Amino acid sequence: MHIEAALEPRITILIRSLQSMMGDGSGLILDGPAISLSLAASDGVSSVSLENTGPQAIRGNIAVSNIEDFLSVSGRRFISYNEVISGSRSSGSIHIYLDKETAPELIAMLSPEAVEYLTALMAPAVLGEDISKDEYLMLVSSLYGRPIAGEISSSMIRAQIDFPGTITSIRGGTANGNMAVFTVALLDLLVLETPISLEAGW
Repeated sequence: MHIEAALEPRITILIRSLQSMMGDGSGLILDGPAISLSLAASDGVSSVSLENTGPQAIRGNIAVSNIEDFLSVSGRRFISYNEVISGSRSSGSIHIYLDKETAPELIAMLSPEAVEYLTALMAPAVLGEDISKDEYLMLVSSLYGRPIAGEISSSMIRAQIDFPGTITSIRGGTANGNMAVFTVALLDLLVLETPISLEAGW
């Protein structure tokens, strides 16, 4: 599975501000090698190779040895993947599902830094709190100020995934040939007031 992911400029500025407050001078916002090490230790993964194409962007490949175990926590799967190969043709589907019960453990798989930043932002998805998006923005505004809350409410996260065949259906993103680009509002991801559900078929 080939993956390219990048944080949008507003998110980059937001995390830079958090790094400055926390005394982190590493320069990397998405750390490809660190995320590779974390994911490689997860069930169902045989190898991970992610490199930085910039401080806030990564690309690379994840080799999955057992799709049933891939990104599975406590018996629950974040990704449902089905593929049928007939001769030289491949068809299948993928469903990505994230809710409040499983999000903290999934985020913990990525990197300690990701957990640290999201904890500093008091993200309900990490802390397991049940509050609305409006309540969360009021909380952030009271601690960090309205500009930071405004950045969170307007920022988006984008991930690009290449599939084995031409995409015929998609939900939560756009498709071009065999490439899907999923875009999720940062506020939706941080709060998970409703589960995030993304799908693609080819």
